[in-house]
Amino acid sequence: MVKIILDSNFLLVPFQFGVDIFEELNVLLGKAEPIVLSTTIEELKRLIEKSSVKERMLFSAALKLAERCEILKVERNPSENYDDVIFRVAKELKIPVATNDSELRKRLRGAGIATVYLRQKARLEIDGDF
Repeated sequence: MVKIILDSNFLLVPFQFGVDIFEELNVLLGKAEPIVLSTTIEELKRLIEKSSVKERMLFSAALKLAERCEILKVERNPSENYDDVIFRVAKELKIPVATNDSELRKRLRGAGIATVYLRQKARLEIDGDF
């Protein structure tokens, strides 16, 4: 079973592109155990509060999807943004991250952490070694 941290933007993929991320992760990784950080839940709730009606529905759906994952309670330091927390936890636990954020992917790749991302708006792809 491969543990993998899901970023907030990755939780939007099913609604934006019609890709079943859980099924695709299982196909790609064998058996995936998706993890969402408590700070990602915070981020989604904050986005719901300050978004348009259409975006609010999208972020609410992503939040509902996150409930299907293991929620890992973590703290965010005052100097950290949400991506910093994902980077720190992935490095500490040495587990891959599913994200479409190119900057975060670049940082993770530099630290030797594998990522999964959406390629050509249709399929998931692995970048790095598990």
